Amino acid sequence: QVQLVESGGGLVQAGGSLRLSCAASGSIVSLRTMNWYRQAPGNQRELVASISGDGSSNYADSVQGRFTISRANAKNTVSLHMSSLKPEDTAVYYCNADLIYQSGVSLRRVPDSWGQGTQVTVSS
Repeated sequence: QVQLVESGGGLVQAGGSLRLSCAASGSIVSLRTMNWYRQAPGNQRELVASISGDGSSNYADSVQGRFTISRANAKNTVSLHMSSLKPEDTAVYYCNADLIYQSGVSLRRVPDSWGQGTQVTVSS
């Protein structure tokens, strides 16, 4: 079994910064594309940023220039550095990954693995 665990959420004032981290544990063989999503109350979950295995990244227009996604393949982690935070960035942030893990003698792919989420609250 594999697990994604987020950390780093909290309360911050508008204009401040936070860094979220997500660690994948278990018999991870490969982490492919990794993503950060967020979901605010009453809203649908939305893709915030993604990073492929080769390090290329994409961002939602609403966070472009303020958020930076990065990964450390040797540590099976992905991070999201958030700066110039706005109250509208308040949401639960979820880590998501397309991964391959070893189960016994087999390799299994989970294209849509999720963490439990971490709350980010930005006060005005």
